[in-house]
Amino acid sequence: LYPIGGTTSSQEDDGSSTGISLLPAFNYFGKSYSQIYVNHNGHLTFEEPWGSFSPQRFPMHGCRDIIAPYWTDLDNSKSGNIYYVLHTNGSILQQVTDDINFYFPKINFNASWIFIATWHKIPYFSMPKTQTTFQTVLASDGNYSFVILNYGSLASKPGSVEVRAGYDTVYSCHHFTILGSLSNSTNSNITLLSHESNVNVSGRWGFRNRSYIRKMMINSILYHRVEQKANENALHYILNCFSFFVLSF
Repeated sequence: LYPIGGTTSSQEDDGSSTGISLLPAFNYFGKSYSQIYVNHNGHLTFEEPWGSFSPQRFPMHGCRDIIAPYWTDLDNSKSGNIYYVLHTNGSILQQVTDDINFYFPKINFNASWIFIATWHKIPYFSMPKTQTTFQTVLASDGNYSFVILNYGSLASKPGSVEVRAGYDTVYSCHHFTILGSLSNSTNSNITLLSHESNVNVSGRWGFRNRSYIRKMMINSILYHRVEQKANENALHYILNCFSFFVLSF
């Protein structure tokens, strides 16, 4: 994990941080956001806070952009802390910039800011002795934007506890699920989240947000909806004509 610290969110079950300013705006698969909310149940949203503790499968095909490093029923009301901090200069910003350029070598990236949210030693709901630590990093240079998910010590997951790790966008134009999350296996989250990676660093997952994908997919969805409506109208016209013909005959 990157260094932990910053503003501490409220100690509140199913709570959220206040809106946190992101300037310049963060481009999330083609949509720009100037604020973000850190939700205590292991996810981040942009337009409003969201207290959902029941993880859903991606794609959700919904109307919400979400980053979900560890979406599950957590409870920081008695123990554990949730931190968030925005860096616009300094060694941590430079370290994240260097890491991203190493993971994505074809892009000359120079972060203008990075945002780090850390869930530190948070227990599962009604399981106060469990402790789970993970982190989400957003990075932007005003053009390119990235998300990094870091996993520290994750408490063993009882079979009754479901976890979703990944991200989803409006209409699910783009979505990703880290293999093994939302599995009934008690150790799948630890094995796959904490020890595997898509950037060759154990417990770390990195993603670039590509803006053109959302635009292409939304245009495709709208096209098919218009096409479907046109077909429905044509069918309605044919049925009306057929009814008229039968009645006339």
